[in-house]
Amino acid sequence: MKKTIAIALAAAAVGGCEPMSGQSSSAEAERAIAAAQQQQALNSMLYVGRKQLREAAKQQDLLSKDGRDALPLSGMTLVVKDNIHVAGMPNTAGTEALKDFVPSKDAGVVKRLRDAGALIVGKSNLHELAYGITSNNYFTGAVQNPVKPEYFAGGSSGGTAAAIASGIVRAGLGTDTGGSTRIPAALTGIVGFRPSLGRYPADGLTMISNTRDTVGPMAVDVATVALLDVVMAGEPATPLLDLSSQPIRLGVARDYFYQNLEPEVEAGIDKALALLKQANISLVEISANQLAELNHQVSFPVVLHETAQLLPKYLHDNDISSSAGELVESIKSPDVKLVVGQALAGAISTEQYRQAVDLHRPALQAYYQALFDSNKIDALIFPTTALTARPIKGSEETVTANEDGSGSLLPTFPSYIQNTDPASNVGSPGISIPAGVSALGLPMAVELDGPIGSDRKLLAIAARVEKILKPLNP
Repeated sequence: MKKTIAIALAAAAVGGCEPMSGQSSSAEAERAIAAAQQQQALNSMLYVGRKQLREAAKQQDLLSKDGRDALPLSGMTLVVKDNIHVAGMPNTAGTEALKDFVPSKDAGVVKRLRDAGALIVGKSNLHELAYGITSNNYFTGAVQNPVKPEYFAGGSSGGTAAAIASGIVRAGLGTDTGGSTRIPAALTGIVGFRPSLGRYPADGLTMISNTRDTVGPMAVDVATVALLDVVMAGEPATPLLDLSSQPIRLGVARDYFYQNLEPEVEAGIDKALALLKQANISLVEISANQLAELNHQVSFPVVLHETAQLLPKYLHDNDISSSAGELVESIKSPDVKLVVGQALAGAISTEQYRQAVDLHRPALQAYYQALFDSNKIDALIFPTTALTARPIKGSEETVTANEDGSGSLLPTFPSYIQNTDPASNVGSPGISIPAGVSALGLPMAVELDGPIGSDRKLLAIAARVEKILKPLNP
């Protein structure tokens, strides 16, 4: 009981889960159910667990009526990406071979959230098998961006982002392999967090890389993400540091993170940096000119080899009748079918994988840490994505350089993952924060990356940056 009270106090201290306008948990559950029905056209939700949700909300209301201490997440509606197990709800991972799989046990992170009072509304849509950045899923259908329908919501956690941005739920869970919480957060105007690898439990996930995959909380603001982080990490409840009067040094590495920006993003990020400078945040110009090569040596060699090991094991461990070969054959999204097929066919040898994990990844981690240490910076700051969202139709392989449809054609996947990928390979925390909108009203965002293990400090920095950038996000 003491721990519960402490968490509740921490929630208040970080601006966490205040009562939903005085509504009961049951009223909030009904609101979410109605909102999901009204927003069906977004295709953000694959499953709404009405019966489970109503029962959980009823139990919370009974506890409240009995005068018991409110749980820290009481009344907070959450959606869970459909590659994270929720007992009694389908876990398709957005692919046909898993369409009938219903786990009997919650993933560790889901259990922690339930125990803290979160109301699980249902499961969200995603890029098939979490292997893409648009959430244009040929099996479950494309997720539409609530800001501009017919534009993609980002991926692979696009359904979670769209459900939050549209107001169906207050917050949700995504997974992040190379940017899958941060990219959709950036493109829909919400906050997406990737924690240090290993910060949260990793059981009950349809994983494609044990070296890179992690669950990540997503919400409309940093305070809610910070509250979810405490619960998911199972840490003693402590409020975020107040950094309003403390010096903060942010590194600006233009020779990597500021390359290939569309003009709208470049102008928008310049405005954001100017506001930060006016607020006495120190912007330190640094070089990361070795980052591209080091990251390249780790990225795909790791994920492709680990996918080839993890997917067959997942099918076996969960008594799913499909073989790995049958799973590949059933994949509907051409981009995913190609890359997963290559992975399972042995595109990366064991020797290549071992070099990536044992040699290149430690070198990348050391280089990333040195950026913080040698420049005495608290975090890196850069555009989360180099481009704003693009129309769903025609963006499978390429997108235009400019949001008005002009300019050269760019490869879709690498153009959006450019800035989010390094932290994924390092295993360090990163958070995407809204930073204004383009001429077409499409969201832009900045990302903050910190050293491994600096999650709470990074969230505190993010809270300050969010406040400073508020004039860009009316």
